[in-house]
Amino acid sequence: MRPQVIEKRGPWPVEPNVLDYARARDGFSWAAARAALDGLPHGRGLNIAHEAVDRHAAGPRAGRVALRFLGAEGERRELTYAALAEATSRFANALAGLGVRRGDRVFALLGRVPELYVAALGTLKLGAVFSPLFSAFGPEPVRARLALGLGKVLVTSAALYRKKVAPVRAELPSLAHVLLAGDDPGNVPGGRALGPLLEAASPRFEIPATAPADLALVHFTSGTTGRPKGAMHVHEAVVAHHATGRLALDLHDEDVFWCTADPGWVTGTSYGIVAPLSCGVTSIVDEAEFDAERWYRVLAEERITVWYTAPTAVRMLMKAGAALARGWDLSRLRFVASVGEPLNPEAVVWGQEALGRPIHDNWWQTETGGIMIGNLAALPVKPGSMGRPLPGVTAAIVRQGEDGRVAEVAEPGVEGELALRPGWPSMFRGYLGDEARYRACFADGWYLTGDLARRDADGYFWFVGRKDDVIKSAGHLIGPFEVESALLEHPAVAEAAAIGIPDPVALEVVKAFVALKPGFTASEALRLELVGFGRARLGRAVAPKEIAFLPTLPRTRSGKIMRRLLKARELGLPEGDTSTLEGGA
Repeated sequence: MRPQVIEKRGPWPVEPNVLDYARARDGFSWAAARAALDGLPHGRGLNIAHEAVDRHAAGPRAGRVALRFLGAEGERRELTYAALAEATSRFANALAGLGVRRGDRVFALLGRVPELYVAALGTLKLGAVFSPLFSAFGPEPVRARLALGLGKVLVTSAALYRKKVAPVRAELPSLAHVLLAGDDPGNVPGGRALGPLLEAASPRFEIPATAPADLALVHFTSGTTGRPKGAMHVHEAVVAHHATGRLALDLHDEDVFWCTADPGWVTGTSYGIVAPLSCGVTSIVDEAEFDAERWYRVLAEERITVWYTAPTAVRMLMKAGAALARGWDLSRLRFVASVGEPLNPEAVVWGQEALGRPIHDNWWQTETGGIMIGNLAALPVKPGSMGRPLPGVTAAIVRQGEDGRVAEVAEPGVEGELALRPGWPSMFRGYLGDEARYRACFADGWYLTGDLARRDADGYFWFVGRKDDVIKSAGHLIGPFEVESALLEHPAVAEAAAIGIPDPVALEVVKAFVALKPGFTASEALRLELVGFGRARLGRAVAPKEIAFLPTLPRTRSGKIMRRLLKARELGLPEGDTSTLEGGA
């Protein structure tokens, strides 16, 4: 039987940053967290890149390794804070030379390679806005995000451009510059090789005055309907990234940190770039995809002390067996945390057995920009719980009354919507081009997360589920509408609906239901064709893994497909209220 609580007591290899939770909450203020950062020289404001790179490069940490890149084929490259400052200054100067100005949008479509990290920080130095794209996206998701974000510059590789961008380039009138990383500049119309551009640029750049509220980052996330949402974050977010790196991930000055998330996902930017660099630690970046033995080798040989990964990866390691973990020296590993979807209790306990320490789940969203709730290093862990709100964060369970008002639920154990009091620095400041959608996230002084949860008597929060039907697969939020829209482009498909179905590794995978147009007949050959079509349009990370044929899809009388009903029937659950179903219940 798994333990209900994993107690933790010293002596600690390194004393945790939070030993007394109540005292830490009582003594915390965001003003004090801001004072822990330098700010731009001469009072010229606050810039993420300055706090993450330049302030370290100007001090005693200049020679410390900031980023250590592990290539997929075994190559290694290191950038000290001083070298990273020069590289990012070259990128900022190169952008300026292309006519890029404050507020212009710079997108990156790359794997975990040095150019991605240099582009992100160099863009922020200039005062332009950085937006990362997941390299597994297909052409349509790339087009939608570049179009919505009015991308002026795209940093990518020739291979990714040909596969992901070329098919939709004609639909991107705002895209003025394509900068190509890697050895193959390719035959890209209007493309420029990034390497020579950086070599010709000056390694010195003075960051212009930057207001804390200046737009810095746009992270796209999918909703249940409509186009992707572009969550906007400002330079002040670095205050929360730095503070939560210390509080939730327990980062100390001499740590070697590994965040396995791709920067195309918000975790890979907030905690794969900004938080560790702002804390002055050494970050490991592995270009290769998941492989259990390789991951253990990285943990052991790079002497990782703090590791931040995803529940999907943990479940894949569990599948490989605890014996594999015990074959490596993981004695330097001090703290392990997980985010992206709920971490099942068995995984927390498995971490204790296989790694010698429990895995600490935490919770946040693209919209929150940083960790809000977590299991902290020195505190007891309740397997299956998200943990407790971080210092500086006020969280509650709320319910909406018949009068439409939102009220906090005081009693423990009651399910409701998880809500946060606005005011933390990394809180999103809007959805790109959709003010109404943004304002709908707030009511009666609360930010409504859309997640259902409960709080126990000890103040630990427990995830219950989403209010809507966004699909969470291997850490990716997938909007059904995006999947359905792509399938509808196939000439055989008349209707499409996508749901998430349980998967032991990815938590959920996408299953699509399609109704065919007259003249087409359901067959195994057509099913395989649609699976391939979906992957070509959306990429493997988003495309449906399973497809089923139905004569018609259940709809409400207003024409909305009832995904809830499809999911209930798929999983054998109660169908609930079907009074609005077209044709009656």
